[in-house]
Amino acid sequence: MKIQLHDGSIKEIDKNSKEAFEVLNHSTSHLLANAVLDLYPDAKFGIGPAIDEGFYYDIDFKEPIVEADLIKIENHMHEIASKNVKIEREELSVEKALELFKDNPYKIELIKELNETITTFRQGNFIDLCRGPHLLSTEQIKHFKLLSIAGAYWRGDSKNKQLVRIYGTSWFSASDLDNYLKLVEERKKRDHRLLGKQLDLFMLSEYGPGFPFWLPNGMILREQIEQFWKKKQIEYGYDFVKTPIMLSKELWITSGHWDHYQNNMYTTKIDDKEFAIKPMNCPGGILVYKNNMHSYKDLPIRLAELGHVHRHEASGALNGLFRVRSFTQDDAHIFCREDQLIDEIKTLLKFYDEIYSVFNLDYRIELSTRPESDYIGDIRIWDMSEKILEDACRESGKEFKINPGDGAFYGPKLDFKLKDSMGRVWQCGTIQLDMNLPHRFECYYIDSKGEKVEPIMLHRACLGSIERFIGILIEHYGGAFPTWLAPVQMCILPVNNNFHLEYAKEVYKLFKNNEFRVKLDDENEKLGYRLRNAQIKKIPYTIVTGDNEVKDRTITYRRHGEQKQTTINLDEFIEMVKKEIKEMK
Repeated sequence: MKIQLHDGSIKEIDKNSKEAFEVLNHSTSHLLANAVLDLYPDAKFGIGPAIDEGFYYDIDFKEPIVEADLIKIENHMHEIASKNVKIEREELSVEKALELFKDNPYKIELIKELNETITTFRQGNFIDLCRGPHLLSTEQIKHFKLLSIAGAYWRGDSKNKQLVRIYGTSWFSASDLDNYLKLVEERKKRDHRLLGKQLDLFMLSEYGPGFPFWLPNGMILREQIEQFWKKKQIEYGYDFVKTPIMLSKELWITSGHWDHYQNNMYTTKIDDKEFAIKPMNCPGGILVYKNNMHSYKDLPIRLAELGHVHRHEASGALNGLFRVRSFTQDDAHIFCREDQLIDEIKTLLKFYDEIYSVFNLDYRIELSTRPESDYIGDIRIWDMSEKILEDACRESGKEFKINPGDGAFYGPKLDFKLKDSMGRVWQCGTIQLDMNLPHRFECYYIDSKGEKVEPIMLHRACLGSIERFIGILIEHYGGAFPTWLAPVQMCILPVNNNFHLEYAKEVYKLFKNNEFRVKLDDENEKLGYRLRNAQIKKIPYTIVTGDNEVKDRTITYRRHGEQKQTTINLDEFIEMVKKEIKEMK
């Protein structure tokens, strides 16, 4: 297929490539805006990029719209597309562009920031400020669907006006679109908020918006993850610390958070002195490092902390466990010498591999570089830090993509984008290289010459937020957790309490003694009802005890999601499940 590039040239690309999918979806976002302009002439348009699975457009409507309006917009999109309208590139001067978009404050703002040739793409009566690339016409835009609407602040800044974001997806064939829509429906069934309630994992309350409550089953799940995490820290040579949840304003001024992050921090006064609840664990970790004098022989020092942090998020952005105001970071801070840095990062890359593989999560790496503004430190140090991260990835054989300008205010970082069983991508882990905070806090170690030298600091979170990671896992597994993670690992069902309950209690006690998380369901209900209930609760093993099991001292089990039933003696079953749990299968 042919596409039109920013410079006006025509390029042939493979229709099955990722680039083709992106161009199709970006062109469909323009088609959406075209239809909206026809139906809502007073609408003002922000931006409409292609994203991983489709596109969106941010629009300022004079009157609010609702989900039901999407059908009307979508139908009009089909009308426009069927006319095979040409998509034509035009080059403009700044003056002409400002005149053309004089009634659109969002485009005016973008034009004034551009230091390049200004291009637009026109189709029929619609013209948009755009770099492209685009299809040559609307002929290939046939199989698309508008999915949802949401609120989105202009340019992601809560100080700006909230626009309406319309999400959609576009494909080259009807079958591809149909398959994707089926996947979307499956994702809805796996919504962690619904499953969290169904499986009694967590709850949310109007008395604490953004502050999740963990229920007993959720605490078991969380404990299993945290115990696994702690075991890996010990294996990789970390020491555990715990830092205060609230520290004085002076600390946050020194760290730079007061200037760069104050709007997201909760503050209070104690004895007429200002304090802030920590939004990050880093400054506390630095104070722990400074508590002792360190020799070059002591480094690297690896400090791990499950740190409880609070960040003020806009109420409209809160979303189950995915976006909360109170969460626990699986944080670690590594203080090392410059000659140790590459090896430390390579070790971290191996560490991340091992963690994510346990959960069957694939990932890609993005190198986020220095922000254009609102950063601290010398540009030379930033450039050197970015190169060190690049070199560590290359030496580890890890591919990475550059994400320009998205580094933390104190240093560049490697971001780990996880891909779940539903094909969605999540930002979780991060490795941040920091040569700035140790300097601001006057950290040092004594080198072999007896001189003071600043250490280099690595900020490291593998799971990211424990809360968010559990939300991801709930949807990744559809609530059907592997046995080692499941809050209830097996449910024992006596066929008839009059004849089989005593043996069921004996089996229950044996399993409890083997440290299995087991439930005995002796409710006065039919066996079929209790079997279905165990399936709804997604318990890995459902165990039945009836006449034959009592006589032969066996059990009959069924794995979750399977119809097959297997009869086995007790010792064999115990060994089988222990092996499965140990191997974290």
